[in-house]
This record gives sequence, C-alpha cells and structure tokens, in this order.
Amino acid sequence: MNSRKQQLEAFGRLLDIMDDLREKCPWDKKQTLESLRHLTIEETYELGDAILNNDLQEIKKELGDLLLHIVFYAKIGSETNDFDMADVSNEICDKLIHRHPHIYGDVVVADEEEVKQNWEKLKLKEGKKSVLEGVPKGLPALVKASRIQDKVKGVGFDWEESHQVWDKVQEELQELQVEVAAGDQDKIEAEFGDVLFSMINYARFLKVNPEDALERTNKKFIKRFQYLESKAGELGKPLMDMTLAEMDVFWEEAKKL
Repeated sequence: MNSRKQQLEAFGRLLDIMDDLREKCPWDKKQTLESLRHLTIEETYELGDAILNNDLQEIKKELGDLLLHIVFYAKIGSETNDFDMADVSNEICDKLIHRHPHIYGDVVVADEEEVKQNWEKLKLKEGKKSVLEGVPKGLPALVKASRIQDKVKGVGFDWEESHQVWDKVQEELQELQVEVAAGDQDKIEAEFGDVLFSMINYARFLKVNPEDALERTNKKFIKRFQYLESKAGELGKPLMDMTLAEMDVFWEEAKKL
C-alpha cells in the first residue's frame, strides 16, 4: 500500500489536473454544480453495483470517478470564493471530531448502538429541529424508509423484539387484504405502502439491508430470465409463442444453475 506521503501526492496531482481541465477543456469549463448533479448520482449507483458484485478493481475505478466529482464541485466553489477543497475537508473533519466524543472527548460508550444514539442527540444539539431532517427528500422510497427507521431508532423510537415487528407485518398484510376485497384503489395503495414499510423495518431487525436484498433478487431474476431467452432463441421460438409450462422448464433449469 502507498504511504501517507504518496497518498497526499496523488491527491495533489488530482487537484492540479482539475485546475488544468477547468482552464483548458471546453467541456470541463462549461460544467456547473447543477450540470454535474445527475452524473454524480449515476456514478454513485455504479459504485453501488461494483460493491454488490464485490468487484474490487471496479470499486477502485468507481471511487476514483466519485472523487473526481467531489474535487470538481470544490473547484467550482473556489471560483466563486464560496469554498474550496480545504474547506470541504476541514468541515467534515470538524464534524467527525465533534460527533465522536468517545474518541476525541471523555464520553464512554458500550457499543455501536450508543454511538449512533449519541450521533443523533448531537445533531439535535447543533440546532436541527427533527432527527429526520438529515434524510434527503430525493432518496428512492425504499432507501428513504430504511433511513427514516434508522434515524428514529437513534432516539429510542423502536420496537424491542423482532417478533413484535413480524406481528406488525402480519397486521399490515391483513389490513391490505381487507382493502383489496373492498376494491378501493387509494386505500389499497396506502395499505400496500404500510406493508412495504413494515417489511423494511423487519429487515432492519434481521440485519438485512433491504436495498441490497432487493437488488440481489433483481440480479438473480435478470440472470434467470436471460437464460430463458437464450434457450428460446436456441429453439428459434419467440417467448411470446411459448406457453408458461414451456418457459417454466427453462426457468427451473436456470434456478439449478
């Protein structure tokens, strides 16, 4: 591994390259905070895919892409004298020191749960009116639900036992079935949302990341369905012309693979 000196030199090299690109490259000169936003989101998802695939070389590559974006934003900020890379770094350093009094102060914690609880309490002391202020509005709904539940747990609003959460899932499923029978689409949607929210909560008690779990299933389904498509292609028969029974034969083969 590289020494700290080598790491700092590499980061300095990136800052120098960013200066050059911003000055000389037509595309880089044109970019703004707003124009980079959707690209940053895309890079973040690509990093997430690499992590789920446990592809360390791809993780390294995607981390570099994301780091470039951070440096890019800081460079733009420096051009308007609002902030630069040092401000960004010092801001997060100060926050980490303040939010880890068990490391940089005299607070004693027993485990990671107490660390998380202290984190949320400190945020409220910093002036936040709600522990949920830190949940971005633009998060995908599934991720947002998980973050909401994690946040309120930090201030003690949580179930005590996993079986209580499972009972809640069953209760929500029953309420959904009632509305399905009644046929009120608006109430069906509301109850379906409650079922999802309770399942995400149960995942937390099982120590399962619901986003990762669902994406794992997505990847599994894609792999199996593409196997089905390839087999249909070998037969020269379009999927739409196959019966479900015929397709199920290849689906079961894919599951065994």
